[in-house]
Amino acid sequence: MLSVVKIGGAWLGARPRKEAFRALAGLPGELVVVHGGGKDISRWLERTGIPVEWSGGLRVTRGLGLELTAMVLSGWVNKRVVAALSRAGREAVGISGEDGGLLRADPVDRARLGEVGRIRRVDGRVIRGLLSGGYTPVVSPVSAGPEQMPLNVNADEAAIPLALGIGADRLLLLSDVPGVQAGDRVVEIVDPDVADVLARSGVLAGGMLVKVRQALEAAASGLEVRIGDERLLAGGSGTRVIASQPSGTTTEAPGR
Repeated sequence: MLSVVKIGGAWLGARPRKEAFRALAGLPGELVVVHGGGKDISRWLERTGIPVEWSGGLRVTRGLGLELTAMVLSGWVNKRVVAALSRAGREAVGISGEDGGLLRADPVDRARLGEVGRIRRVDGRVIRGLLSGGYTPVVSPVSAGPEQMPLNVNADEAAIPLALGIGADRLLLLSDVPGVQAGDRVVEIVDPDVADVLARSGVLAGGMLVKVRQALEAAASGLEVRIGDERLLAGGSGTRVIASQPSGTTTEAPGR
């Protein structure tokens, strides 16, 4: 079993307990961790006096902001996750998407977003090398752009093609919420029809809508995909994202 676990910046920013990293370290089989760190980036931008820019809910990354983003994600945040996993008993090695040609990306819209990228190619040799040596790779989503210049890539958008590119069996998208929520309950299963109903009703919006749409693409390629909080690491179900319902079954979406 090869699992890719993406841990979001919000989850990291909530100062998760040591037990959560112990649960992460204790997952059976091989493990690759991809992390975000948006809150840390914002905090360091403010500390250094670099303006924080947004466009359509997406962070604009350019100039000194790109340099600081790469330093925070591939340096500070990456090594904190490596240290936490190592303390929890799982030997980890921190890398970025730039290392070993792991993640190559193209700019999304330089005029609007600056140096923000979308993954176009995954070369998993460095991951396989670390796994074969008994190490758990911890991956910063900063990726190699044109002419080897770094591009800032959303951690979800890095984790999904990475999981597909290395032939993972499952993808856990770990956040600070227990799953896709409708009111006070977690939606157990989301397929394209349910996602459409939730989006049209306004229940699914913003970052979670983007996450679900990307998760549906991953599920369509054969990955087991779940969204939730740290309870996923202890066998909790969260929200299971599937490409389609088995023949003869239906899942009723809230509000339908």
